[in-house]
Amino acid sequence: MQNCLKISLTALIFISFNAVAQKSQILIARNAVGKLQASIANKEDEKKQLSIINEGLKSIESAEKDNKTKNWTETWSIKSYLTSFASLIDTDPNNANKFYDSAVEAIEKAKSLDRYNDNGGMIKASSHNILIKKQEKGNEAFFNNEFKEAFTDLKEVSDNFPADTTLALNTAICALNIQAYDESLTYFKRAKENGIRNPSVFQKMAQMYVVKSENETAIKTLEDGLVLNPFNRFLTNDYINLLLDTENYSKAQGLIENNLKVEKGNKLLYFLYGYLQQVGGNNATAILAYNKALSTDQNYFDALYQLSLAYINTANETLNKNDADKASKYNGLINHAQFALQRANEINPNDKKTVQLLIDIYTKKKLTDKVQELNRKLQEL
Repeated sequence: MQNCLKISLTALIFISFNAVAQKSQILIARNAVGKLQASIANKEDEKKQLSIINEGLKSIESAEKDNKTKNWTETWSIKSYLTSFASLIDTDPNNANKFYDSAVEAIEKAKSLDRYNDNGGMIKASSHNILIKKQEKGNEAFFNNEFKEAFTDLKEVSDNFPADTTLALNTAICALNIQAYDESLTYFKRAKENGIRNPSVFQKMAQMYVVKSENETAIKTLEDGLVLNPFNRFLTNDYINLLLDTENYSKAQGLIENNLKVEKGNKLLYFLYGYLQQVGGNNATAILAYNKALSTDQNYFDALYQLSLAYINTANETLNKNDADKASKYNGLINHAQFALQRANEINPNDKKTVQLLIDIYTKKKLTDKVQELNRKLQEL
């Protein structure tokens, strides 16, 4: 009986000692957290901080092995906090990644055990550290053009820090590069809604809305971009082209006229103004505008081609008049058209429309050799 009592007492003393030992390991780890926070506040170097972290992690390893303390939220929340911070300060990439993986594992365990939010502060701090590390990893993948990996990390970080416009923009770019267009638009919109001014964001969003056939939203997006970036050439050009594509001619004309007051040497604006005048049947003004564009760039193919059409249209209108000299006027205008088309053909010899118009003019002038030559060329194109 006495022997049995001795055995029982010995077992109880051992169990009690083991429980105290495990609690003391948690206390050591808890103390390491306090020391780390003091070290951070005192701006001590990373080597000192890593030493404190490793001291705490040794105690946590023991607590993890104990049947009781391995089920404590505190065990895992301390581990996640220490390892997540270590992943940010360890300069050895391999060590930093091991700490990061350990932190992600630990925080999931801590969250699953934390029923009463007793360790909410520690878990929140750990989550913040993990997100910072995710952003680092995401940025690294982004600059290495590993957009799929970058998107996964940056998306989560952006969802937690939605007001960060740079983060939203980079997430959108990643999504765009992996052809996740709806996701891309979501993060472009987030950047826009939080005050980004970058004109390319508004450009890209408008292009995506056009693809989705949401032209009104695309127009509104470009207008918003122009409020923040008045007279931005790229936004203005896209806006005018979209207005033309959607037949908002009066709005486009007013915009072009206002921009020409600022950008007097902008060949595209003169070209678009000419095109608008041409669409409205005002060929004379169109000719003036195209020539203004060509005075800036004499090799401007589009302006030469449209100029030739304006001359042809004006020539045909002349024939319907009762002027005595209408024949000579007609021939003069057709000669101007021919000259413009010849220049256009020199610049872009493979453009079929230009070649066909030249064939029409040469046919009317009965220049058989030139017609045959261009017909052969047209068959080759």
